[in-house]
Amino acid sequence: MENTLLLGIDFGTGGCKTSVIDTRGVVRAEASCDYQTYHPKPAYCEQHPDDWFSSLLSCISSIAASVDLKRISGLSVDSSTHNAVLLDKNMQVIRPTIMWQDQRSTKEVAFLEEHWGADIYRIGYQKVATTWTLPQLLWIKNNEPDNYRKIHRIMFVKDYVRYLLTKSWETDFIDAQGTLFFDMAKGEWSPELCSLIGLSTDVLPPLCKPTDVTGIITSEAARLTGLREGTPVVCGTSDVTAEDYGAGAVKLGQCIVKLATAGNLNIMTATAMPHPKTLTYSHVIPNLWYTAVATNTAASSMRWFREMFCMAEQAEADRTGRNVYQLIEEVAKEVTVGSNGLLFHPYLMGERAPCWDSNLRASFIGATMAHHKGHFIRAVMEGVAFSLKDCLHLACEIGLRADEFILIGGGAKSRLWSQIVCDVLGEKIIRPKNTDASFGTALIAGVGIGVFEDLVDAVTQCVRTEDEIVPDLDNHDYYKKQFGFYKEIRDKLQPLYVEMNK
Repeated sequence: MENTLLLGIDFGTGGCKTSVIDTRGVVRAEASCDYQTYHPKPAYCEQHPDDWFSSLLSCISSIAASVDLKRISGLSVDSSTHNAVLLDKNMQVIRPTIMWQDQRSTKEVAFLEEHWGADIYRIGYQKVATTWTLPQLLWIKNNEPDNYRKIHRIMFVKDYVRYLLTKSWETDFIDAQGTLFFDMAKGEWSPELCSLIGLSTDVLPPLCKPTDVTGIITSEAARLTGLREGTPVVCGTSDVTAEDYGAGAVKLGQCIVKLATAGNLNIMTATAMPHPKTLTYSHVIPNLWYTAVATNTAASSMRWFREMFCMAEQAEADRTGRNVYQLIEEVAKEVTVGSNGLLFHPYLMGERAPCWDSNLRASFIGATMAHHKGHFIRAVMEGVAFSLKDCLHLACEIGLRADEFILIGGGAKSRLWSQIVCDVLGEKIIRPKNTDASFGTALIAGVGIGVFEDLVDAVTQCVRTEDEIVPDLDNHDYYKKQFGFYKEIRDKLQPLYVEMNK
């Protein structure tokens, strides 16, 4: 046990992150590597599967400088969900993977909703939307029929990479829930939902639990990665589920506030509580569920702003070795609460909760000659916080109870942004010491190979709190007024965006 190390591999929307931990939850090594997302047309969002494995090799090469890879006793993989990897009879990738933010399938969504919306919701517990695999594949069938006919196997991001490591192709039942091909009550693939687009269930992978060992590192994978041949590989699950679990959300009423590529409020529940404006998933903990109230763009809004407008900060980061987001935060720190009346709506990829409207677009409202870059940076932070408050309002409206708030994601590393979220929500917030999905996935690997007694035991032994943040009540009162303007502006612009996007 003293020599045991566990490897968690996370394929998030923007890049790969790896964490090596010991059996006390101490991170011994970590590495990350971004990969590109392609937008060949407006509203399109794709990735190339080859990029994922290349980024993994880069990460493993980095961690090998800090730990002996031969000491890794088990590993597991997580990834963003909904994203189908289509393979032909030769197990070759047919086309780039359509990612969950992609909005191209709006016509397919309307068609499915009109003809079978009630049946899809009854079986899959989700309202059909562009984020799901079902309408994405219908788009391929309608627009790329040759590619659709070639489909022999369907995998998902983590499962495709795990296939390259082990040559097995299972998926866990939680990732399966993200497809709209899954019967939530029966816990199996749904022939009825698959038949809506003429898809055979034979092309979908076998189902297993996130903690099941699905294979071992092959000799070829060992040669490529440096990992020990025969190392057990545990299935893993979705990145959101792994994040929630690794942050210690294993009890009813706990609420994960995720400030990452997307933004989520995930509230732990005893039973499935489906609602047309939320997402419903099983937890890795048996007999526990969570309801996700999700936004499309959170920390990705700041990444977009950095890429478009922060060339000077990026150049300084490249010159000095400092983190570019720390430099950006320093500019925003000089700005007062409310960004001098500047409001940002983070609808860069449409929006999920509470609107579920792919026509919505991002906007800065209220700019004057008095505003400078710092105001715009802080407005992005505040706008994302308002979108999370939108999610919390919806959760309360449908009867979900949240009594403990845990902040995770890349944005949570910013003390300023964390305080803004805390002040906007008006709730005390806990920040765990480790907030990466790769940490939770490493714990899942440990449970899978028997290092920990069970999933709760792993959290008890390994999850620790970094700090707690309490809201500034004066700021909270001010933000309540700003949030009213935020919603009113959104509601007035919403019909205009529909007309503009025609």
